[in-house]
Amino acid sequence: MNTEIFGIVAMFIITLLLGLPLGRYIAKVYAGEKTGLDLVFQPMERLFYKISGIDPTVQMTWKQHLVALLTINLVWFLLSMAVLMNMGHLPLNPDGNPSMSADLAFNTSISFLVNCNLQHYSGETGVSYFGQIWLMFLQFVTAGIGMAAAVVIFKAFRDKTTTQLGNFYEFFLKSCTRILLPICLLIAAIFVFQGMPMTMEGKDTMINMQGDTVQVSRGPVAAFVPIKHLGTNGGGFFGANSAHPLENPNYLTNMVEMVAQFLIPMAMIFAFGFFIRKRKFAWMMFAVMTIGFLILTIPNIRMEVAGNPALAHMGIDTSLGAMEGKEVRIGAAASGFWSIVTTMISTGSVNSMHDSYMPLSGMNELIAMMVNAFYGGVGAGILNFFIFIILAVFISGLMVGRTPEFMGKKVEAREMKIAMIVALAHPFLILVGTALATAFPAQGASTLNNPGFHGFSEILYEYTSSAANNGSGFEGLGDNTLWWNISTGVVLLLGRFIPIIGPVAIAGLLAEKKFIPEGEGTLKTDTSTFGMMVFAVIVIIAALSFFPALALGPIAEYFSMQ
Repeated sequence: MNTEIFGIVAMFIITLLLGLPLGRYIAKVYAGEKTGLDLVFQPMERLFYKISGIDPTVQMTWKQHLVALLTINLVWFLLSMAVLMNMGHLPLNPDGNPSMSADLAFNTSISFLVNCNLQHYSGETGVSYFGQIWLMFLQFVTAGIGMAAAVVIFKAFRDKTTTQLGNFYEFFLKSCTRILLPICLLIAAIFVFQGMPMTMEGKDTMINMQGDTVQVSRGPVAAFVPIKHLGTNGGGFFGANSAHPLENPNYLTNMVEMVAQFLIPMAMIFAFGFFIRKRKFAWMMFAVMTIGFLILTIPNIRMEVAGNPALAHMGIDTSLGAMEGKEVRIGAAASGFWSIVTTMISTGSVNSMHDSYMPLSGMNELIAMMVNAFYGGVGAGILNFFIFIILAVFISGLMVGRTPEFMGKKVEAREMKIAMIVALAHPFLILVGTALATAFPAQGASTLNNPGFHGFSEILYEYTSSAANNGSGFEGLGDNTLWWNISTGVVLLLGRFIPIIGPVAIAGLLAEKKFIPEGEGTLKTDTSTFGMMVFAVIVIIAALSFFPALALGPIAEYFSMQ
């Protein structure tokens, strides 16, 4: 067990050691400074600009950024619907997988478009290779979209007073070419050497250890999986996701996948500090996020390692931990660690089945998505945390009787209204969706395989995962129905774009205001005191909004087992 804990600590430390220099590199990329990869990627970028007719030197306001972002997403949605509904007639389909129905294509297109990758289909049987390649493309560009939106905030607080916040297309393209692509190539090389398939051929015939002849699905897995994790996408090439031995062959690939999904969310925190030249502020953000992360992670590991007490009371050996739904080659400790990382940073990939976790472990996974601000997804994590910073600044200003200020800009009524809409939209989408699914059981709850408290948790988890752009699920829920495809599709859309539009609008409005130099009465936002204030705001908002629902689900299930 000590070895397993050592592996978990090693994964976190490796991520931190890689995240610091990567954060500095990301800041240089977005600032337009010279980097070692300029000679490689500048010709590629010039070709894109020449073909598209885009001038990357044209500066945009925050409104123009949002128009470009939403427009390009609409184009990708229409293309995705066309691809997924016609896969059966398109090339690269050696296994003869069928086209998707309209409602499933709607859900899948939106899911991959919003960097969530909620999957109401099984990867190896539900999508052709052509479809997988298209979804891989969406995993790249949606991660780039999140990062480009975050850079608007970077720009807003680097320049004292401005309406010119860079060029959206430049930020987006650099995110894909300078950051995501080279790291994915490196990870893919590791995966290929560890035995992950990389082929366009169809199923292979093999004889298993029982002597049965079986058909084994394969495909361009080693190309798909790196961006799945690095872009905090999470969509599995196979239905079992990273619990599948061809998508996660061994403990080394498990560590690489873990570091990959954790890397950019952590690096973006430091990139923000380097970019605006306030490193102490970045460390404050990192400390708040890490404390929240540890509060959820440590109990999850302990509970999963301790095993199921109900089985122990029956005299069954639980020394390996709560192993239902987990891979022996990975173990209970590493699985418990993954379960919080993947829900906290909105990756949504799984190396074990979350539906089989202990009730309070499932609650922590839900809380990680309900908070949706500790590290968070690529780019989106900074945006979500920014909303809580604005709320904390406003509340702190009221407490000391001063006009709230953040980095030299007054936070006034307009900014607070937007921040409150964004903060309340997240619980609204989750709780209303859950309420409707339980109020109309013939549509929502009819597909549950588990009754009672756990069944309610499955419904709550599905909408929480959708609103948080996560994509993991309590898979006791049969979700490929018209109700679930359409309702979660709507939640996916709103859960993605409201938290992007709101922070970008706030940053743009603040950037336009007159810069006020720091004085004796200025609230310091890079201190541990302010960090505690931000943490308190996050806890209060999440606790007040979601505690009743959690009490009806995982908490009630926990007490029913005692």
